[in-house]
Amino acid sequence: MIVPSEVRDIDGKLADFPRVTFRIGLLIPMCGSAGLWAPSCISSAQVAVAQLNESNGICGRPVELIMIDSALEAQTPVEEVINSLIEIGAIDAIVGMHISAVRQNLSKIVRQRVPYIYTPLYEGGENTKGIFAIGDTPDRQLGPALEHFCTDMKIKNWALVGNDYVWPRSSNTYATEKLSQMSADICFERYMPFGISDMSGLVAEIAQTNADAVLLSLVGQDAVTFNRAFGAAGMHDRMIRFSCAIEENSLLASGADNLKELYSASSYFGSLATSQNNSFRERYYAIHGETAPVLNALGQSTYEGVQFLAGLMAAHKEDWHQKDSRSTGAISFDSVRCCNRSGQGPGTAPIYLAKADGALFDIIKKL
Repeated sequence: MIVPSEVRDIDGKLADFPRVTFRIGLLIPMCGSAGLWAPSCISSAQVAVAQLNESNGICGRPVELIMIDSALEAQTPVEEVINSLIEIGAIDAIVGMHISAVRQNLSKIVRQRVPYIYTPLYEGGENTKGIFAIGDTPDRQLGPALEHFCTDMKIKNWALVGNDYVWPRSSNTYATEKLSQMSADICFERYMPFGISDMSGLVAEIAQTNADAVLLSLVGQDAVTFNRAFGAAGMHDRMIRFSCAIEENSLLASGADNLKELYSASSYFGSLATSQNNSFRERYYAIHGETAPVLNALGQSTYEGVQFLAGLMAAHKEDWHQKDSRSTGAISFDSVRCCNRSGQGPGTAPIYLAKADGALFDIIKKL
């Protein structure tokens, strides 16, 4: 297994030519609130690289990963790093697993100079040429889950809590409209800055409402901090929690006692019992061993991002810059979530509802 390099470790060699590899800038948060996702993201991308390099790589060249810190808290802004790398021809493409605020900033920097695959769940609507968003969107992920909670579980009063940036706000705008259609009420809404170390005050405020459920759109460590405070206050006896972004890393960090009545909806969970996931799990643990970082939707998305990039370049090596996210259904690539024959792209992957069960999610139903 070729270990991916951090950009700071090989800075003096990035412009060396001739270069025989197809070099991907893997943008992942390596510090801050979202930093707990990094090990799973790196490990999953490595599986894709190993698989591609067993054949013809990308564009007939072996694939190489360069890790770049895309956290808001990174010492050097990722926009500055990416612009420099593109300027000197040091990367051939970007695969990014980071928050939407970073993607929006980078879209003004990349400007179709290299293909940019954006992998996590997001708010939808990214149609910039040369950017390919392949993650779950609220209409497929959030909407059906809210229908289940409001119709099947008769939950009518909601508190909305998220970090203060585009994805939580956009998702909650969608949720507000959806809940209104189902005659459900929003009794609390709050957006928090990143990195709050104590959420007990926020939990106490929610306790003063008549909420039956919390729609949680906090990121990474912030979600963990909230879950710990929520569990310590015994709030699970009064209301459920539902999040589209809490994954298995967050379960591990939150602690089992703080996860009662916590639900998630996603097109991927590590426990997913499908032939595609069984094959992926086998490759993943064969490479990384049984103590590998936990499998989860955000980590696995980098595997699909690298594979999607390979499919994109196989089909559109010369005209990728004229394509966008609306073209994803026409790209054939190796997916864990769905078969992805041409015409069955990321937007057709099944969405599942799951409930936290210790450090894993127990899948309840397909939405």
